Amino acid sequence: MRVKRGVTSHAKHNKIRSATKGFSHPNRVSIKRGKQAVTKSLQFAYRDRRNKKRVMRSLWNTRINAAARINGTTYSRLIAGLNGAGITLDRKVLAELAVNEPSAFAQVVESALKAKPAAAPKAEKPAVKA
Repeated sequence: MRVKRGVTSHAKHNKIRSATKGFSHPNRVSIKRGKQAVTKSLQFAYRDRRNKKRVMRSLWNTRINAAARINGTTYSRLIAGLNGAGITLDRKVLAELAVNEPSAFAQVVESALKAKPAAAPKAEKPAVKA
């Protein structure tokens, strides 16, 4: 009696084909190329789940800076003012306020600028002898 493996092979092939939906033609049709494409796409997905956090923080900073400049200050001065005033809003919330609630963001900026930021002591430069 011989063992027929068609059921197992077809199940594996169908699994690859379902994972390659939306891929380009050779990667969708060929099982060998499909396996490679699925492996590579999983690598990209793993990498980009981490990169997404960096990209989003950068986007938030850009939005906060743009809104801060509209309100007459800069990003770094705003963040320093918030720290000095003890306002603990994270960048995600600040960006959301900047985009959707400009008046509320303006009030946050105003209260941050009123507070005196904790000034860091400036390090004196050593004298350079020429």
